[in-house]
Amino acid sequence: MNPTSLKKYRPFPPVSLPDRTWPDQTITAAPEWCSVDLRDGNQALPQPMSVEEKLEFFDLLVRVGFKQIEVGFPSAAETEFNFLRRLIDGNRIPEDVTIQVLVQTREHLIRRTFEAIDGAKRAIVHIYNSTSPLQRRVTFGDASRDSIKQVAIEGAKLVKELVPTIPRTEVVLQYSPESFSDTELDFAAEICNAVIDVWEPTPEKKMIINLPDTVQWTTPNIHADMIEWMGRHLHRRESVILSLHTHNDRGTGVAATELGLMAGADRVEGTLFGNGERTGNLDIVTVALNMNSHGIETGLDFSDLQSIRSVYERMTRLVVPERQPYAGELVFTAFSGSHQDAIKKGLDLRGKETAADPEVPWGVPYLTIDPQDIGRSYEAIIRINSQSGKGGVAYVLDREHGFDLPKTMHPQVGKRVYDLADELGRELSTDEIRDAFFREFVNTDAPLAVLDYELGHHTTERGQVQCNATVELNGEKRDIQGLGNGPINAFVHALEEAGLKNFKLTDYRSHAVRGGSDANAAAYVQLQADDGRLIWGAGVDPSIEMAGLKALVTAWNLLRA
Repeated sequence: MNPTSLKKYRPFPPVSLPDRTWPDQTITAAPEWCSVDLRDGNQALPQPMSVEEKLEFFDLLVRVGFKQIEVGFPSAAETEFNFLRRLIDGNRIPEDVTIQVLVQTREHLIRRTFEAIDGAKRAIVHIYNSTSPLQRRVTFGDASRDSIKQVAIEGAKLVKELVPTIPRTEVVLQYSPESFSDTELDFAAEICNAVIDVWEPTPEKKMIINLPDTVQWTTPNIHADMIEWMGRHLHRRESVILSLHTHNDRGTGVAATELGLMAGADRVEGTLFGNGERTGNLDIVTVALNMNSHGIETGLDFSDLQSIRSVYERMTRLVVPERQPYAGELVFTAFSGSHQDAIKKGLDLRGKETAADPEVPWGVPYLTIDPQDIGRSYEAIIRINSQSGKGGVAYVLDREHGFDLPKTMHPQVGKRVYDLADELGRELSTDEIRDAFFREFVNTDAPLAVLDYELGHHTTERGQVQCNATVELNGEKRDIQGLGNGPINAFVHALEEAGLKNFKLTDYRSHAVRGGSDANAAAYVQLQADDGRLIWGAGVDPSIEMAGLKALVTAWNLLRA
């Protein structure tokens, strides 16, 4: 920002709270949750949801486990009113779910709202008016504090007066001093207490005081100071549910909410994935899964987060960013080689640990939670680009294609694959990784190829087998024979008899290809050249013996590449 521009801005004043207690608190239990997707979230959409789309979204929120759902602003538009009536008249609201409706503190709007909620089992009537000095000066033409307070009082009185007119519905009052985030604290307390005094809540019939961080003007710690200060100064605190509604203008909506809970708040309003005006509302998914990662039960079920995201994106026509915490496409994906290696080692170790103790605490480097707990899979955790390393390539070949490469083979294969990614300048798909592995390290047949072989037990040498093979070297066919204690050893001696052995066989492994054809076997052979170089080759074939011979020939060819 231009230094001259900075002159127009001022620091936000701190709260005088020298005996603050919230820094010493920890979150040990979940708050009451209220989804405002169908109101705050919906009004922020370039194309608001239709009634049918809102019905499907409502059902999604119920499945997730929300017990309080703000369904809209029924006095503002016929679509909103009709949606709410569809919910009530169609008996679509579960017995344990409370709907919430928003309304400005204006008489005709409050009366229309009561028409909308009539017949619901339980409804939260959420009234609000703006209270900050900026709003009082700009929006309301230098309105006085007393006049603003009187608006709130009259709204609360009217709601209380109308409650007996809808006897089938239990009404809970919620009041928000909108723009609380930059309202003088003494005035915020004064106006909230005036509403509390009108409503006269009890511990058995509480009301909600919602303190919206309508615009984030400052850091989360000052927000927490404000919440703790308000909690100390509200009348009938034991009869009041203190609620948070943070936005994300400074990118700290989650942090402000978590610190606000530490400061004594009881309830949280927010949306799935943080959709909302400007930079968005609180992302309830993130806050709830943060709690889950500390072993706290939240009452919200995000075990199939992929399908929740799918419905959300279809209904809102928005896209969850790839790096969105927990829900983003890439948040459980590592491209860095060192990260990939650590994740692979962590997952392998965890498999061994859970076999002995299924309740062993989660502990995998770089993964705060088990992706499987939210419906993600391990297959997509490690992906390969030019920043990737040997461990990541081996992980993909193992998990995706069933090839368990020897550890000392990882550097050789990894380097070639991420060199390819560097050449292409992009990420490689899992199939491209497999194809590169096969192209460079599996069943190579030039300059040497095995065309045919036959094994037989030697008649005079006990425990020895004889290999009779037909090979092709630089286009010329040759028959070779050798004797050894197994197929590979016999073939090595056949190469030696033919004058083609200038190596030492230093390692051999084999296994069935996991997840592939039942008839496929994979073998890996390491050869050491006379100059000390170590080279791995791999072979794949329905015959375990032929897979081994192909692996040896591949390594022989790579020594001469």
